[in-house]
Amino acid sequence: MESAIQAIEIYSDQVRLLDQRKLPVVETYVECRTYREVATAITQMVVRGAPAIGVTAAAGIALGVQQVQPADEADFDAHFESICTTMAQTRPTAVNLFWAIERMRACVQQYRQAPLAQRQQALWDEAHRLLADDISINRRIGEHGLPLVPQQSTILTHCNAGALATAGYGTALGVVRAAHFAGRQVQVLADETRPFLQGARLTTWELQRDAIPVTLITDNMAGYFMAQGRVDLVIVGADRVAANGDVANKIGTYSVAILAKEHGIPFYVAAPLSTIDRSIASGADIPIEQRHGDEVRWVGTQRIAAADIEVENPAFDVTPARYIEGLITEAGIASPPNRETIAALFT
Repeated sequence: MESAIQAIEIYSDQVRLLDQRKLPVVETYVECRTYREVATAITQMVVRGAPAIGVTAAAGIALGVQQVQPADEADFDAHFESICTTMAQTRPTAVNLFWAIERMRACVQQYRQAPLAQRQQALWDEAHRLLADDISINRRIGEHGLPLVPQQSTILTHCNAGALATAGYGTALGVVRAAHFAGRQVQVLADETRPFLQGARLTTWELQRDAIPVTLITDNMAGYFMAQGRVDLVIVGADRVAANGDVANKIGTYSVAILAKEHGIPFYVAAPLSTIDRSIASGADIPIEQRHGDEVRWVGTQRIAAADIEVENPAFDVTPARYIEGLITEAGIASPPNRETIAALFT
């Protein structure tokens, strides 16, 4: 069974995105009719989550190429690369973005000698394939993660790695869903995930829709519940995994991993193979996106700090592989995650 949530819809004249900035108060969609509008939607976090960013970028590229006219065909390569460059500049940490761009480049190369209309159709087909494949991949991640979940358990998660962060179903929440639909008595503690509140606004919203028990906690409560023996395992997603198993995920993940280690609680990362960047040796080499300070100065429409206060706002942190019990992928589990176990996933 898969979640009925569709955060990304691809049509011949637009890419339609569930506006995650307005959830859970308002459920509305943003209709992007140009590739630049798609890029802006990614940058402004209308859509977020590494797999979802990748699928959306692919759809944006297909949309941009769809609007190339026969008279402009001589400049096709330059126009296509301009679109890809625009997409690549949206969110630097999420490696799925660059993976998806390379998939679209490979598609263009394959149909290089084909008429323009055939190239345009091939790119639309590839974008739809990425969307469908992502849902299938997430379901397999859930299947591989299922044996890790006790019959009765409380799972703590950070940020949102569910249907909203992917094409559907989810990575970390894909494991939760697999356990729930298998009849296991699971409940979730969802960190609020400051400053963008993905846990408070998004994780709780989609779990409630699937009738999966969920309790919202603030980020600084995780250690309390672990010390009380009320957390059985932690499962989070990832935006980029280095070759040695270090993981970049939403800011605050590193702190949760340290707390889990201190309390003897297994800490798992669920992510597709496309999130693994084997060209990067360790987490020290992962680029960390720095976002605007107003995301910290404000909560929604309410300012909570001085307008001129200096703010640091890294969107991600890196959890070293030594804190991670296992990396759950569609090809199996790398446990413990290191160069050898990760490389084995690709054989």
